[in-house]
Amino acid sequence: MNPASTNSLSANADPAELAKFAALAQRWWDPNGPEKPLHALNPLRLQYIERAAPLAARAVLDVGCGGGILSEAMARRRARVLGIDLAPALLEVAELHAAEAQVSVAYQGIAAEDLAAERPASFDLVTCMEMLEHVPDPAATLRALAQLVKPGGDVIVSTLNRNPRSFVVAILGAEYIARLLPRGTHEYLKFIRPSELARWGRAAGLELKDLAGLSYNPLTRAFRLSSDTKVNYLAHFHRSGESQGARGESP
Repeated sequence: MNPASTNSLSANADPAELAKFAALAQRWWDPNGPEKPLHALNPLRLQYIERAAPLAARAVLDVGCGGGILSEAMARRRARVLGIDLAPALLEVAELHAAEAQVSVAYQGIAAEDLAAERPASFDLVTCMEMLEHVPDPAATLRALAQLVKPGGDVIVSTLNRNPRSFVVAILGAEYIARLLPRGTHEYLKFIRPSELARWGRAAGLELKDLAGLSYNPLTRAFRLSSDTKVNYLAHFHRSGESQGARGESP
């Protein structure tokens, strides 16, 4: 991690949101703790990513990496991973866990927009999971993701749809009834419709290739990939153009 860069806070970040997730840092890797849904979703996210783009020997950037759950999983699939986040407490947990697990992942405290200015078109694959609905300007973040990926590369994000059903399921159900997430984790008005995400992607030079839902069965308490994008969903974007170099530089 580069501690100095965490002091340069991007304008496109909400300090209250950062503090909210940093408070969960010490239990981030507890599979039965407040981040239990992330642990349950991670195999599905990894499955979707590998279906969309190969990981082995590729330069991968994980934006909003938190404590490193997805970053480590991709590194185990032989990707060269850089995870970035603006919460120092989460990056400390991520680095410690990677060291204990003997998984090679690089971490840095920097905003996507700032990294895009420093290292444009540097990554074969860029991921950004459950972060867009927590930043003031998600369209600006998506532009940064587009700038960070190489021509011919892929961008994969996950977020929450905005409709009455997602309010009932993701907020009332997950936070208040089932208590899968801490109360206040999400704000409904920050949820993003797929049409909005696609429009922002086009403006950033990205082509939307695929959408997939992440559906939860309350009876089995399990998630699965589906065609239902009404609540949680994944989106695969592609940046047109020829890839620069065979496999990219190391993070």
